[in-house]
Formats: sequence, C-alpha cells, structure tokens
Amino acid sequence: MEKRQQSLEFEITSIVEKFLKAIEEKEIQVISHFDTDGITSATIMIQTLQELDKKFSVKIVKSLDKELIENLSKDKITIFLDLASNSLNHIKDAQLSNTFIIDHHEISQEIPENINIINPELNGNQKLSGSCLTYLFCKKINSKNKKFAKLAILGMIGDMLEKEIDTLNNGILDDGEIQRKRGILIYPSTRPLNRTLEFCSNPYIPEVTGNIKGVLELLRETGLGPVNKKYKSLLELNEEEMEKLVTAIMLRNPKSKSREIIGDIFLIKMFNKLEDARELSAMINACSRLGRSDIAIQFCMEIPQIKKKAESIHAKYKQLILSGLKFISETEKIQEPGFVIINAQDNIKDTMIGTMASILSRSSLYEEGTVVVAMSYYENNIKVSARRVGKNGRNVREILSRVMCGIQGEVGGHACAAGCVLKKEQEQEFINTLRKHLEIEVIKV
Repeated sequence: MEKRQQSLEFEITSIVEKFLKAIEEKEIQVISHFDTDGITSATIMIQTLQELDKKFSVKIVKSLDKELIENLSKDKITIFLDLASNSLNHIKDAQLSNTFIIDHHEISQEIPENINIINPELNGNQKLSGSCLTYLFCKKINSKNKKFAKLAILGMIGDMLEKEIDTLNNGILDDGEIQRKRGILIYPSTRPLNRTLEFCSNPYIPEVTGNIKGVLELLRETGLGPVNKKYKSLLELNEEEMEKLVTAIMLRNPKSKSREIIGDIFLIKMFNKLEDARELSAMINACSRLGRSDIAIQFCMEIPQIKKKAESIHAKYKQLILSGLKFISETEKIQEPGFVIINAQDNIKDTMIGTMASILSRSSLYEEGTVVVAMSYYENNIKVSARRVGKNGRNVREILSRVMCGIQGEVGGHACAAGCVLKKEQEQEFINTLRKHLEIEVIKV
C-alpha cells in the first residue's frame, strides 16, 4: 500500500469539505466499533450531526464482515468510526456510493478511489485513537465542538494510548480541561483503596486482585488501615504512603518496574464531578461489552438518570473479569516458550475475551515478547484476541494474518494487539496452524 504523504490536518480539512457537501441532501448511516474508543467516537459524531440538524442512524458493531457491509444502505452517506481500514475491499465490492472512514488501525489493502479515509497511517503514523481523529474532524466542522475533547481523551485511554497523550500537538488535552496528577496506575484513584485494589486488573496483582483477604493484608502491611472506618483513596495518599504502597505491590508483582506502575492519572469532569478517566473509560467499555451500547452512549452524553445504570453494569462486569481470571488460572493452556494459547470456549463471553488477553499481557505472568492468544465462542463463531507482552517482540497482527490466509475470516488490529473471527468448525485447524506459526517465529527469534 502506497502511503499518501499529506499532513493529517490537511487531510481532515479536505475530507470535512467533501463530507459537508455530501450530506447536504442525503441521510447518514454511522457505523462504529463497540469498545470505548468506538463509543466515544460515535457519541462525538452523534452530537455533531444533531447540531447540524441532519437525519442519521447509528449502528454499533463488534466487528465488520462482508455480509454486514453488503447489507448497508447504498443510498445513504456511510461513515465508519474506529474500524473499516481492513475492510476496504468489501466496501468497494458492496458499491457503497459515498463512504467516509475515520480510523487508526493498520491498512493492508489498496484504498479505492471512492473512499475518503482519515488514518494516521497515511500521515506519519502518529499514535491517535479513533475518538481523537473523530474529535479533530468534528472540531473542524464547528469549533464549538471542542466541548467533546474529554470524550476524545477517554477514547485514547480506552485504547491504552494515554502514554501518547503528550505527543498530541493539537490541543485536545487543553480543550478538554483535563487535570493530571502523578500516582500509581491503578484505578479508580478517587475511590477507597480497599475497593480499588480488590478489583484491580491493570496491573493484575497476584494474591490481591479479587482476594479481599490479600487486599486487607497488603493495606495492614503498609500501615494504610482505615481511619474512622474509612480507607483513603489513592489521591489522598501522601508521598511516604504512596512509596510504601508501590513497594508492597512490586513485592507481589516482582517482574513489574516502578515506571510501569507509576504515571499520570487523568481526571475528567463528568456529571459535575471529577472522576478518574480510566474508571470512566472502563465503565463505558463494560456497558457496551455487556450488550448495552445504548447505555454507554447515553453515559457519554451525561444523561443524569443513566449514571446509576452504568455503574450497576460496570459492577457486574468487574465480577465477570474476576471469574474469568479465575477460570484462566485453573484451565489447561497450550503454553510453550514465547507464546500461550487459551481456549475459553463458552466459559468467557466473546465480548470480554480481548479484555482478558489484555490483562494477561500486562501482568507479570509472562516474559516480555510473549504472544498471548485467547479464544471464545459466540454463536457458530470463535472470537480470537492476540496480545504481545511488553513493547518488543513479534507483530501479532501479521501472525494472525498469515494463519488466516487459508481460513476464511476477518483480521484487524495493531502490531501489539489484534483479533480475528472464524467459524467453530475451523477451530482445530486454526489452533494447529497458529501453533505452527508461533513455533516457527520462536525459532527465528
């Protein structure tokens, strides 16, 4: 694929002009991904189109496939958010008349002439989330849309790109009036420590996550017991208390480094209260992954009566994560130097298998460079999520693409996090081929 070397700002300006002209007389269909990045992207676009007084529909999807694309209306303007960079051939074949894509995933196909695409891969490969790109697009439509900047930051954090926030030279952080503090990267930083540690999965803390006895032992050990029957929050700790907590966590997580668990905590004002951005991001993600993308979008729009519903769904989701981690710890895995394959079948929801793979890839369970592949059933399909442990190692998207060459299925993602979907009857063929490719890669390395 030949990359067009124009600045991202120029590309956005040019495509905004085409978009505004295209939607003058036609209805719009918005198709967005169902994770936090996709939900925040959709919310920014929904509110922008509402203010333009345009007719539109919204569809939130787990993934794109040929059939879904073929069934889209050909008479409407189609805009894909946080997906479609790897579905260009399907879009071309479906003959969608006027298509716009705002996405940040890798592109492996030629870009057809009738597709307008905004993707940092084409403009120097700046690491931006789909929500940040959607925000810049909508801000170009109307400068008043800078009020949606906090949603762009939530999408960045949802896609684990918070360490790239300082590279943003487009003022998104300032537009969103985001507060930043240094601290331990467990969340929520605004809630009592005992609850925060019990449900902490990023980082996963052995003998503490999901274990209230382990939590209380750690807090006793660090002298952070309750005061007037109430535990402090992370943000309330002084420097000495923070150091003791970091030491205790690292003793239980010996492969972790202090620079990995200490960093920037971003505080965002939602529902008239300052909240930990990672907690808000996780709540949006939980709602959508448990089938309530409608609640996730309304939460992003700060509709007051939705907040309690979202919190209830998130509580259920956290319990499912803990039970999923327990299942993974006890189940038989295909594990060799350099990779581990976990076939959860019906034991973990397909909408959560990517989250589980991410948690494992950030834990101290596996060496740097290990490829973690997790699989889960849904209907007659299998959802596969692959993650790379650490910054260095193999490109998991390329590995999945090679494996799927002989198997009909969709692959998408990045070098460190990718996924694919296949039919259940291809399960054993996929595992055998995947294992063969991973073993070859280990020998090469």
